Amino acid sequence: MSFELKKYKLAEIADVQTGPFGSQLHKDDYVPHGTPIITVEHLGENFIIHENTPKVSNDDALRLSKYSLCEGDIVFSRVGSVDRRAYVSKKEHGWLFSGRCLRVRVNKKDKIDPKYLSYYFGLESFREYVRSIAVGATMPSLNTKIMSSLEIQAPELNVQVAISKLLSSLDKKIELNNAINKNLEEMAQALFKRWFVDFEFPNENGEPYKSSGGEFEESELGLIPRGWSVGTFQDLISDTVGGDWGKEAPQGNYTKEVSCIRGADIPEITKGLLGKVPKRFILPKNATAKSLSHGDIIIEISGGSPTQSTGRSVLIIEEVLNKFNTPLICTNFCRVIKPIIGYSEFLYCYLSYLYNEDVFFQYENGTTGIKNLDIGSLLSVHKIVIPIKSVLQQYSAQYQAVYSTIQHLGRESDQLAQIRDTLLPKLMSGEIRVPVEQDHNDPDLPKVAESSAIYQP
Repeated sequence: MSFELKKYKLAEIADVQTGPFGSQLHKDDYVPHGTPIITVEHLGENFIIHENTPKVSNDDALRLSKYSLCEGDIVFSRVGSVDRRAYVSKKEHGWLFSGRCLRVRVNKKDKIDPKYLSYYFGLESFREYVRSIAVGATMPSLNTKIMSSLEIQAPELNVQVAISKLLSSLDKKIELNNAINKNLEEMAQALFKRWFVDFEFPNENGEPYKSSGGEFEESELGLIPRGWSVGTFQDLISDTVGGDWGKEAPQGNYTKEVSCIRGADIPEITKGLLGKVPKRFILPKNATAKSLSHGDIIIEISGGSPTQSTGRSVLIIEEVLNKFNTPLICTNFCRVIKPIIGYSEFLYCYLSYLYNEDVFFQYENGTTGIKNLDIGSLLSVHKIVIPIKSVLQQYSAQYQAVYSTIQHLGRESDQLAQIRDTLLPKLMSGEIRVPVEQDHNDPDLPKVAESSAIYQP
């Protein structure tokens, strides 16, 4: 049994605002500290991504106050991926949004719950419709007129709130997992630097080596702990393997189905998520030769941007392999590094450290707009400090625990997102109902039952 749905034009319940024009906000206005600006790149799956947000001064924020955000606003991508949107939480209250975005602000909260509206915007049927009516073939775009004319359907307000509360409970758990994983990643990076750059790894008494008077010796890279050596990544690698792209569908001898990691998938998989890894079909012999194994490292060798080097990498472990129901390979725009047994974690973290320090810019070539990483020089020329095995084993054990936790929490977040996306259309249509009960303090105010249970009438 479904409930009655009322229809509204978006203009009847919300105001739609375009972001500031280019003449009002330039990159030259950005400052290291100030009021953050949400751009298209910061629109997650109904949440705002906080990393690397541009910022403007307080004076500019005041000048651009027309484009400030309040809790409950919804920010849309105006250009390109026009179906991307994110809900503004209390944490982003007072931030700004860029000219490539649109702001939707509910002005009839007695009819529409803002959070419900944001979830409604996430319906795949709605997203498909928005993509279909966007203006422009090569670069789709929206404007306030198109957005304002969109039609939405909603049940009574108390039902909207109940639906929002249920879906939000899933999103809050995903957000918590993401926050934990972010902290774990930062801890892992700090641990690597402390051990292998600052040489403050624990000595035999568990004390910081350098601070506790550990012995050092001269090397071509300066003073290093006694017993350590200087070499190259190649000293720690048994083999490197190229990727494959194959065919989109079975064709001729291209019959072996695989999951193929691209450079764009690396950040997601590093966080424990599945990303959007495509299925491809390759030659069976290539699947045998190129399938990934525990301990392999994928490194991107083509791509990047003027501000981002090539060289993003991801460590493959059993938890990653088990997330896919086909053999896992990488695209030919990446390369697989197969470390000597015992060196995977150290080598991966060293590559990640150099990438974050922008060292890989030194190993790029290509002048046609697509940059390539000179992987040969990086692996065989760049000098690194190699620790003794006892320190290496201790570090690897600690990093394995952290990385396995990241992968586990990421997988849990993926599963929760799948549940949310499965429930979304069923809740919106009334096919599945959430219980609504009266608040004991105010009988006129409905609320969701504390159990948040779902039932099928």
